[in-house]
Amino acid sequence: MQCPLLYRFRVIDKLPEKPSEAATRGTLVHAVLERLFDNPAVERTADRATALIPGQWDRLLESKPELSELFAEDAGGERLARWLSEAESLVERWFSLEDPTRLEPAERELFVETELESGLRLRGVIDRIDVAPTGEVRIVDYKTGKAPRPEYAEGALFQMKFYALVIWRLKGVVPRRLQLVYLGSGDIMTYDPVVADLERVERKLLALWDAIRQATETGEWRPRPTKLCGWCDHQSVCPEFGGTPPVYPLSARPAESEQDVQGRMDPVHAEAGRPVALEGP
Repeated sequence: MQCPLLYRFRVIDKLPEKPSEAATRGTLVHAVLERLFDNPAVERTADRATALIPGQWDRLLESKPELSELFAEDAGGERLARWLSEAESLVERWFSLEDPTRLEPAERELFVETELESGLRLRGVIDRIDVAPTGEVRIVDYKTGKAPRPEYAEGALFQMKFYALVIWRLKGVVPRRLQLVYLGSGDIMTYDPVVADLERVERKLLALWDAIRQATETGEWRPRPTKLCGWCDHQSVCPEFGGTPPVYPLSARPAESEQDVQGRMDPVHAEAGRPVALEGP
């Protein structure tokens, strides 16, 4: 949880956020790469993939009309054309990293959900799952940005380990490989997890959920300033920018001392307006 207050704004207050060109481009590229595998292997070419972009963009606009606001002031269509061209470049770069004619994904855009013994539910959407003839599982995630510097790689891998944990708890299988495909920089990052990795992730998630539960009950959601604050849609209601958060919509109790709450993890029960699950980053 990069910023506790942002988590509150999104999950509890459900404040609206404006669509961004970068995030929408990522959604579009993901849709194209998913749909490409509908074609026979020999037809999975770069030309076929880029030809899917206009139609997938139309489908996105149909399902989310608010995306049209991104280019509302682009009367001549130059920005939209440039944006679509950037999406094409990302799709084309993928072909230099993987060969779709040799891939037959077992799953694409798969929603997964499992519940831990504590009662905490984990869920997310996995871009692609490949299963080798030997039964080994590879989880693949597409990123339209650039690969992080080595000192930040662990943060990116945490998402993949999250997915691996869900698959392990759901299917009883530890994925053989986790693979991040960075289309923005043309890099591939891989990691081969072991059971100990996934057990550590589970402990971290339980600790995180305990912190979320306490903040939900007390209403104490503090901002955590980072360089990403400059892109946040909620600056007007953030104390770091002189704003005041909206009235907390849930009943709150005074915070307990650390001694009172140490070592306790209650089962999670659904209550109106309260988060009951962790979703993949």
